[in-house]
Amino acid sequence: MHVPPTPTNESARLDTLRALHILDTLPEERFDRLTRLAKRLFGVPIALVSLVDADRQWFKSCVGLEASETSRDVSFCAHAILGDEILMVPDTLADERFHDNPLVTDNPSIRFYAGCPLTVPNGSKLGTLCLIDTKPRGLDEEERQLLRDLARMAEQELAAVQLATLDDLTLLSNRRGFEALAQHALNVCKRMHKPASLLFFDLNDFKQINDTLGHAEGDRALKTFADVLRTALRESDVIGRLGGDEFVVLLTDSDSGATQEVTQRLTQMLDARNAEAQRGYHIRYSVGQVQYDCARHQSIAELLAAADAAMYSHKQASKARAAHRN
Repeated sequence: MHVPPTPTNESARLDTLRALHILDTLPEERFDRLTRLAKRLFGVPIALVSLVDADRQWFKSCVGLEASETSRDVSFCAHAILGDEILMVPDTLADERFHDNPLVTDNPSIRFYAGCPLTVPNGSKLGTLCLIDTKPRGLDEEERQLLRDLARMAEQELAAVQLATLDDLTLLSNRRGFEALAQHALNVCKRMHKPASLLFFDLNDFKQINDTLGHAEGDRALKTFADVLRTALRESDVIGRLGGDEFVVLLTDSDSGATQEVTQRLTQMLDARNAEAQRGYHIRYSVGQVQYDCARHQSIAELLAAADAAMYSHKQASKARAAHRN
């Protein structure tokens, strides 16, 4: 049996999957109707919408199978997400990758598999719409196209879920998406005894940009700041826009010294972008920083509240200093 390799973008792929907040949720008719349709159209006993998590594949929709998940190392779908096209295995017993797979040698006795990768708008392949039979068979080109069409429908439903967790303007996580993803990251830090810190940003004088230069320029400033955050931070950090001109970042495995390095790098990159843009204003921010303490912060919501308060104090102190200079 061949254990499926890990995709090159695995960290970003898992972040995208978990930000959907869809794993371990209840069945939904919009996905179930697709698997029922696939089962009937192809005459197979099993059809699944399968999502590939870090160590398992979990079935958002499943007809013909009692299990709700399997281990990733035996997952056919974990192989399918490595490519762009349908993965078809006409006879598992004749395929060295799968002939001794326990899902083949034991229940559900898979002999035929066809899985079409499910790709969301950012390019991540989260899982598959797949067909399973207990006897060998194949798909002709017309049937392959039909499977692709059904998979596109599943992708549209996943995109609808993603839009509910994504900020349209900056394409960062919105509040719902950030809280789901950050809570997961915080749980990992707690379990692994790793430090974490939260940065709460509020853009200074943002209303003035909107009022004097228009909302289109305000939107440009928000997108610029989001882009600088992406560039300055690590792939493992969780970034979100809570709304308006408020942004948040959860820095994982980051003590106070590492957090200070991040904020210095961010300031330098933002200064460079301001100088390059020359749009008649400079993007500036106030920031609240809170180091995660599992005894004081039971949830990401509590950490957000503490960082928000710290940011407000920072902004008020900056205003007081500016008034004193004037």
